[in-house]
Amino acid sequence: MNNFLILLMVCSISLAQPKGKKLIWEENFNGKQLNESNWNIEQGDGCPNCGWGNNERQLYTDKSHQLVNGKLVITARKERNKYSSTRITTKGKKEFQYGYIEAKAKLPLGYGVWPAFWMLGANIDSVGWPKCGEIDILEYVGKEPKMVFNSLHTQDSHGNTINTKKTRIENIEAGYHLYAIDWTKNKIDFFVDNNLVYTFNPVEKTEATWPFNQDFYFVINMAIGGNFGGPDVDDAIFPQKFILDFIKVYQ
Repeated sequence: MNNFLILLMVCSISLAQPKGKKLIWEENFNGKQLNESNWNIEQGDGCPNCGWGNNERQLYTDKSHQLVNGKLVITARKERNKYSSTRITTKGKKEFQYGYIEAKAKLPLGYGVWPAFWMLGANIDSVGWPKCGEIDILEYVGKEPKMVFNSLHTQDSHGNTINTKKTRIENIEAGYHLYAIDWTKNKIDFFVDNNLVYTFNPVEKTEATWPFNQDFYFVINMAIGGNFGGPDVDDAIFPQKFILDFIKVYQ
């Protein structure tokens, strides 16, 4: 297959609109800085010792990302024995219940990186985690090349990753790929490059098993090390970039 046909296929995948759904919100990362009407920049390590609860090594700053040519570029670095990265959310600004949600992203590489595009229940401040629910649309850890993780956290799972699927995709580190969910009142389907890779559809939908009947907000971050991404980190890989081209929400 020649390069032109490959490019044509990639473009058609990127521009495809889900059947019967309307685009209601998109983020194309235009401009010179994040739109504060959409995004919060979270800073710090979450608490003095916990590193956002997963024993991660990074410090989240407001200087570890840029908008470049319509893309969000998160750069993780190690300087003076400290790791830095970015974590942003749409909490309180852009929250959604149900829909087809997709992001186009390019992964970082190397042992210790842990990029993610995910969602948390908007009631997290009142009920806590994992009761609020969590939808991991994309998780990747550099220590497991060629693997994409799709997971959900609920009260029933006690925060453990028991509702999950790990999918091997040979070219996942090459270029940009689409990561998406089709989220309805009954189930959540997960897709990579428009291919269905996992469906979550518990038989009994209770508050403990199905907190996904409320508004959720987006989280984008690149963690370093931690319980899932580590524990070991290859310092020789830095700096590493996690790049998002766009986010789209259809309903």
